[in-house]
Order: sequence, then C-alpha cells, then structure tokens
Amino acid sequence: MNRDLVRKMALAAAGFALAAGGLAGAAHAQRDPAYDAARESGKVGEKMDGYLGIVGASTPELQRMVNDINIKRRAVYAQKAQTANATLEEYALTAGCIAIARTAPGEKYQAPDGSWQTRTSAPPQRDSRCPA
Repeated sequence: MNRDLVRKMALAAAGFALAAGGLAGAAHAQRDPAYDAARESGKVGEKMDGYLGIVGASTPELQRMVNDINIKRRAVYAQKAQTANATLEEYALTAGCIAIARTAPGEKYQAPDGSWQTRTSAPPQRDSRCPA
C-alpha cells in the first residue's frame, strides 16, 4: 500500500478513536470552573489546528490556562499520532475538526478562513481537510 493511503486510513482510525472518546481524557481534565467560564463567555474557542485559542483580549491568567490545556493536548496528540502512524499536525487537525464539530451553540470556534465564529444551531463551518 502506498504511504498516503496508509496515512489516510490511520487518520480515519484516529478520527474514529477521538470521536469515540479518545479526546475525553484531555477534555475532562480541562473542565474546571475557569475553563468553563472562559468557554461560556466566548473568551476561548476551538481552533482548526486542534488547540484552544484566545478570542479577543488576553490576560495572564487566561494565557496560562490556555497554555496548560494546549500542552496537555499536544502530549495526547503526540502519543496517539505515533500509534496511528500519522504526524502530530495531521492528528491535531483531525482532533480540531472533531472538537469544532462538538461545540455547542454559543461557543466560539475557528472557521476555515481563520476567523472566530460563534456556533449557532447549524453545523459549524468545516475545513476541507476534515475527515468525512
């Protein structure tokens, strides 16, 4: 099999694992009151690259929290990417696609053009690289 086909199959498997709860450990660790408050108030949102981003003005406390969450996400992604025979960036993108798909109405997410959007009841805008 060629390498691209193997990689696509690995990423599809990774996407399935994330959808089935592979990101649950990282997401669960994030659910502290400060994170929930920042998410609900639109100060943070899910980025296309699989990491959490700050929407608008930052504070030192908010930056520390986002950095901490992103360090934890990167560690999970690195481990799972290796298992899936994918690059860290490929795995993180897949995780970003899934995290954005899981946003609730009112939460912020990064659109494919890089702009911050507020999720409505409609599905979020998807990057063409997201797995089907």
